[in-house]
Amino acid sequence: MYQLHHLPDELDALLPRLSARARRLSDSQSDADDLAQEAALKLWTTLHKGTDVDDLERYAMTILRNLARQRWRSDKPTDPLEDESASVPPTAPARMACADLAVAVDKLPESQALLIQMIAAGETSPSALAERTGLPVGTVMSRLARARATLRQEMGIERKAPVSELF
Repeated sequence: MYQLHHLPDELDALLPRLSARARRLSDSQSDADDLAQEAALKLWTTLHKGTDVDDLERYAMTILRNLARQRWRSDKPTDPLEDESASVPPTAPARMACADLAVAVDKLPESQALLIQMIAAGETSPSALAERTGLPVGTVMSRLARARATLRQEMGIERKAPVSELF
């Protein structure tokens, strides 16, 4: 057991090691200082109550480690997650717009819907579309123009607005 009149000298020798360990357990110097001081105070209080301690340094390091663990457990994020801070943009609006667009395409006349579906499948050349459907290029172009105009109106997009306004 430590005698209280010898304790100040022993604590003076222990404080630098306690501070060094606290720096390894903390994110900042000020947090480390607070942690070391809190551990030293808790150690002093425990010894002042008359608790028998065999190894003062080991006991102090255990107090320090337990206090650090308490802080880690109690550190909870307090800021709500904002849409701007999300690492992946939400996909629900795009999926809903695509579903609405699919419904609008189904409402088109069959000849226009077929051309739009071929474009959605990856064919973008009017001449290739004309060749695959057996229609003249001018007919393909006019049907696509009418289909696009109808889809814009159905989806609530202005005539010159980009398709990105769907989202």
